[in-house]
Amino acid sequence: MRKRKPKQRVIAPDPRYGDPMVTRFVNHMMWRGKKNVAFTIFYDAMDIVKERTGEDEHAIWKKALNNVMPQMEVRSRRIGGATFQIPTEIRANRKLSIGIKWLIRFARQRGGRGMAEKLAAEIIAASKGEGAAVKRKEDTHKMAEANRAFAHFRV
Repeated sequence: MRKRKPKQRVIAPDPRYGDPMVTRFVNHMMWRGKKNVAFTIFYDAMDIVKERTGEDEHAIWKKALNNVMPQMEVRSRRIGGATFQIPTEIRANRKLSIGIKWLIRFARQRGGRGMAEKLAAEIIAASKGEGAAVKRKEDTHKMAEANRAFAHFRV
């Protein structure tokens, strides 16, 4: 062990739902330190989700995030001059991080007017097990499954 692990930062819960995970999501969505803008976009998206589904928007968002979080990923490792894609389990913290990033990234790539609209559409799709972010998770799992033969090389 070279250096000590950095202290885990405590993330404050958000004002509306009192959930630190929402703040983490908003932090990932934020550009140029504009946190208020990011919160506004997120809450607008949640209002759109509530309006379209008629259900608890926070629960739908959590379900969407769970549907997007990958369980396995492949890591490249060089063994004897050949590079193998080795499937590995993902730590809980990284799962969440990847899930958040994918949800935001694919929401940005969607068509629609305004980020709140796009994010709402991606959240609703992901909660139903559809959408680009869920497809990305499934592709990642397929790749891990296809390379299961190399699992014994695991680091």
